[in-house]
Amino acid sequence: PQTQSCATPSFRAQRKSLTVLQGITALLLFGGYLSDLRRQEERGELLQPVVFVLLVLCSVLLYFKVSLMDPGFVRSDEEVQETEHEWTIGSVLFLLQQPMRARHCQLCQHCVRRYDHHCPWIENCVGEKNHPLFIVYLSVQLVVLLWAWYIAWSGLYFEQSWDWLQHNIFLIVSFLLIVIFTIFVLLLLISHLYLVSCNTTSWEFMSHHRISYLKQSDLENPFDQGVILNLWRFFCSCHLTAWEKIYFHRNSEPV
Repeated sequence: PQTQSCATPSFRAQRKSLTVLQGITALLLFGGYLSDLRRQEERGELLQPVVFVLLVLCSVLLYFKVSLMDPGFVRSDEEVQETEHEWTIGSVLFLLQQPMRARHCQLCQHCVRRYDHHCPWIENCVGEKNHPLFIVYLSVQLVVLLWAWYIAWSGLYFEQSWDWLQHNIFLIVSFLLIVIFTIFVLLLLISHLYLVSCNTTSWEFMSHHRISYLKQSDLENPFDQGVILNLWRFFCSCHLTAWEKIYFHRNSEPV
């Protein structure tokens, strides 16, 4: 059967709200940098402000790119082709009904190749096609947040007075939000880099005991080919990977 479209009214409403939230985040970053931008402009030092603004714009563009791109949806013709594949390990016959490591997302109503998770921030699945760009987006976002955190902190001078609080309330709120976002993005980036280096996904890591092809494997992680090859295949491969070949080849090797 044909997969259903994600463009439901609730999906469009979530997309709109998250887009607004992303815009507010960008405004907070610009707002926290505005006073420092004016000071550097007066001194004729425009390189750092220009680089910062470009990084913020780059993070926003990456957000929309990752949010709107195909994460690796399995099309009906691909599903039909995969159904014809049969593999044998010992006396056990496997008939694949969908590409290995793919999973059906209940929110998107699509089957996604090398499914990692459905990200509520981008309101899209993270899968084989957009996972590398998702990590690039997190990296750029982290650099921008750390830079903005430093600027906001350097602009704070504490005084125990109501007038000081009134004049610096926006900077204080921006600083606290930036700290929260920075911690979240940093932890998310570290966890994804670890999983990528092991060639596993968030779904496989959390649900190892429930996934049939992992439970039936003689290896703890049948897709792990070493850190260097894992990273190379993840970031530099231009083609979709036939994970069945890696899985059945490694599991057929003598122990």
